[in-house]
Amino acid sequence: MSFFQEENDEYEDVSTVMVRNSHLDLMDQDILYHLALGSGSHDLRAMFGDVKFVCMGGTPKRMEQFAYRLMEEISYKIPTGTTLQDISRYSYRYSMYKVGPVLCISHGMGMPSVGILLHEIIKLMFHAKVVDPVFFRIGTSGGIGLEGGTVIISDEAVDGTLQPHLELQILGKTVKRSSVLDKKLQWELKSLAEPDDPYPTVIGKTVCTSDFYEGQGRMDGAFCDFTEEERMEYLEKLKFNGVRNIEMESLAFAALTHHAGIKAAVVCVTLLDRLKGDQIHYPKEVLDEWQQRPQKLVCRYIKKYLSKRGLILNNHCGSVNVKSPRRFKLVQQESESYD
Repeated sequence: MSFFQEENDEYEDVSTVMVRNSHLDLMDQDILYHLALGSGSHDLRAMFGDVKFVCMGGTPKRMEQFAYRLMEEISYKIPTGTTLQDISRYSYRYSMYKVGPVLCISHGMGMPSVGILLHEIIKLMFHAKVVDPVFFRIGTSGGIGLEGGTVIISDEAVDGTLQPHLELQILGKTVKRSSVLDKKLQWELKSLAEPDDPYPTVIGKTVCTSDFYEGQGRMDGAFCDFTEEERMEYLEKLKFNGVRNIEMESLAFAALTHHAGIKAAVVCVTLLDRLKGDQIHYPKEVLDEWQQRPQKLVCRYIKKYLSKRGLILNNHCGSVNVKSPRRFKLVQQESESYD
């Protein structure tokens, strides 16, 4: 089998994305509150049925920049008189841009934020009858024994106790969901690292925490009840167990995409080596260039995919296909009311 499997470019009648909720069938329409979209108000299949890749990153600005970068990488042209639109601008929460078969979306900070987004993006893929999408999280992290600027492809997402599952409290009970990432996708990405890249690209475990400060063993927060020796013992333990970086989204990202049957990968850059300190002292222009490194790798993957397929893009940059103006107004009002 070749690097990328061949597939039918025609839209399918049924999505391969698994939405495990029979209650959705009983709803008049499914309002995706935090995206300002709805299954009854918008023609989601017309808008998103051709999506193949969903790329997520922390901030709206970063994902807007990634969308424009992607346009250059795949030579995507916007029709004269139009512009790249934030499709979810009426939600005031996340930003979403569409460049041909690629969605570029900001997921905010931490597992609760990325979890809310994933619920709605997974449902969006289902309603749009998307077949075999590939999800990427593109972000920043703290390195474990790796210098700043290193690109890390996560082979496993684990919690702070090195357990490879996401724990959720549902109806007062603890539910565990395995945080599995696609192994083949990891090595396909690794194969796209070029010999003349002025930085290393490695594969390793990623620890995901629910906190930026104490949860990551930082000593520069408002509270710290552990010693420098205890901190170093923990970080060295992570390194010994194959952990290469720490961040705050990969566990939820891996668990929810796996639960939906979606192929997914996490690609991050390190901003510092946590074994050497907690605070970042590099100039802004250096950090800006580092943050483009995981974007570059994912762009190479997408570009190679499109090149292999000879895929003809349809110049759909995110115009809103409204099939019910009344319901569209309702979706806007509902989205604006969910603070």
